[in-house]
Amino acid sequence: MPIATTGLVLRQVKLGEADQILTLLTPDLGVISASAKGSLRLKNKLFSACGHFSYSEFVLTSGRSHYFVDDAQVKKVFYGVSSTVEGLALASYMAEVAAELSPAPPEAEAQLRLLLNCLYMICEKKRPWRQLKAIYELRALCLAGYMPDILACANCGKYDGGSFYFSPVEGRLLCADCADRERHLPNLDPGALYALRHICLSEDNKLFSFSLADASLKNLSGVCEQYLLTHLDHGLKTLDFLKTVVE
Repeated sequence: MPIATTGLVLRQVKLGEADQILTLLTPDLGVISASAKGSLRLKNKLFSACGHFSYSEFVLTSGRSHYFVDDAQVKKVFYGVSSTVEGLALASYMAEVAAELSPAPPEAEAQLRLLLNCLYMICEKKRPWRQLKAIYELRALCLAGYMPDILACANCGKYDGGSFYFSPVEGRLLCADCADRERHLPNLDPGALYALRHICLSEDNKLFSFSLADASLKNLSGVCEQYLLTHLDHGLKTLDFLKTVVE
């Protein structure tokens, strides 16, 4: 029986001359693999809808190990991500993270919405790449059930004032004094700490509405990346590529 769903193309793997296997992030099926026969031919009805970073309406048939794309219509193609090498590298990294997290319903809907919003922001170039990267990494982890304890120092309860240390392993905060007693160096200045809390706790429509000085943004970016990699427990090729492009 055909299944109708929307989905974002996270990855394409070419098979033969014109076929491909797609990795799709969908709101009601989660992350799935789908065979799109003939979709690499320019005149094929699936061509545009099955492109990288295409957000489309799909009609699928379920098979033993994956789905088959029977029909597809484009809703949105994020052409702007490829206007710069930095944008393409960042979007590819986000797509790989989404595939790695492999969210299942109902979490998948929120993860899809987050990624679509981030791709839009990349296209519009409205925020620095470090900020978009940090927002996506930390918010995606929160949605996946890895909400850190960022309200106050885990030892003494101090809320603000001065620098703090965020543990990427334990997901908790320590004020500078408590961090020193545990032999940790602070990695969050006040601006980065504010942004960390904002990303975790803000509503969707306010998620991108903050700005940071370069030094604070660098601190935030480092902490969010470490937190993500700790929970994934391995590196990502797209992250390595992103770093060669922007650093």
